[in-house]
Amino acid sequence: MRRFLVALLAVPAFAAPALAQTAAPTAATTPLVSADEVAVRAVLKQYQQAVQKLDITGTTRLFAANSVVLESGSREGTYAHYRDHHLGPELKEFSSFTYSDYKADVTVDGPYAFATESYTYTIGLKKGPKDAATPAPIKRRGVATSVLRKNAAGQWQFVSNHNSARK
Repeated sequence: MRRFLVALLAVPAFAAPALAQTAAPTAATTPLVSADEVAVRAVLKQYQQAVQKLDITGTTRLFAANSVVLESGSREGTYAHYRDHHLGPELKEFSSFTYSDYKADVTVDGPYAFATESYTYTIGLKKGPKDAATPAPIKRRGVATSVLRKNAAGQWQFVSNHNSARK
């Protein structure tokens, strides 16, 4: 009986290292990133960098003329309208805008790409004339979902961008 228990207890000890070993990723198991996915991620990054610089000059080219921007439950209109009446004036009130904990999932399907982003952002506000001190930074968790389309020139552009945030 003793030998049986010793043998039974020894099996997991010998089997565990074999089960714990996993094959290193190979070219056959590693997903390939397409040139289109790389290009879509570059568009996402260009927009993100412009916002962080508080300078959205030139970002209009990243959006289709008939694009739609939705933000926290509000339809903002085309990017041009959002840029001129919301984002642009808002950025003028900020001393800084930084993203952290950024993650993006991108799926390319023909001439369309679908992106889901998650991040934390921190906004530094400028001290206003009536402020006794510089306002405390605003920190939020944000998400964005976007649809991009490859245009006739082969450039990826946002056709829809929806973002929201919470504390």
